Amino acid sequence: MTLGVRAARLLASLDCCRIERGLTDAEFDRIEAQYDIEFADDHRAFLATGLPVESPHEEGQTWTHPWPDWRNGDPAALRAHIDWETDYVIDLVRDGYWETRWGNRPVTPHDAVGAFRRRLRIAAPMVPIYAHRYLPGGHGTSGRPVLSMRGFDIIYYGRDLLNYIVREFAEPLSGAWPPPRIAFWGHYLEDE
Repeated sequence: MTLGVRAARLLASLDCCRIERGLTDAEFDRIEAQYDIEFADDHRAFLATGLPVESPHEEGQTWTHPWPDWRNGDPAALRAHIDWETDYVIDLVRDGYWETRWGNRPVTPHDAVGAFRRRLRIAAPMVPIYAHRYLPGGHGTSGRPVLSMRGFDIIYYGRDLLNYIVREFAEPLSGAWPPPRIAFWGHYLEDE
């Protein structure tokens, strides 16, 4: 049984969200083409087993719709959810954030954003799972960590998709593991 199927079954057993029938291959093809993303194999198996679409609202919750509704969600809202982290860090760079390891900051905010976008080309593509929790995407990949991302404040939130479901919905955060490397984003996790 794949990590994704096990994670989906665990989520369903926790009865913490509404889960609809899983996505079909045709729906995955449409979604990936429409949003220019690739789901990791375990993420794809998770969503094929069942599509989480809604959780009861909790006090202090930031996201109105934390689960991306890949089937029936508003396309503009899904695009915003996919781009949320990247847009956030680009805004930080536009507003003056720059790391010395990137070299000299370009003079204008426009040029700084352009230089940063070129750096993002090496970044692992991040696909949202729930609110600001992301899984590196890519066909042929599985077992990668789930990250909690808000600008350059990035932490591991699960060593893989199954561990993430346990930590987010079943048990409080605990324990550590040796972190894997993640292109670009991993630099911000080195002190974890």
